[in-house]
Amino acid sequence: MIWEDGFTIKVRGEEKEVVISANKEGLISLANQLNALANESIGSHIHYDEYNSLEDGSSELIIERIG
Repeated sequence: MIWEDGFTIKVRGEEKEVVISANKEGLISLANQLNALANESIGSHIHYDEYNSLEDGSSELIIERIG
């Protein structure tokens, strides 16, 4: 995966909503990765957490291609 230099992304879940907060570099990184995922096979997914890409204290986020 390609990340823009200086990216920051945080994910938090609240009751029935998920909030993704990111700076410009984080949003560009997510957009590029979602575009790449759209071209993968069904069932492919991206797993984000505080150990590999998200800010400390973030909730895990899994995005999966289903169709």
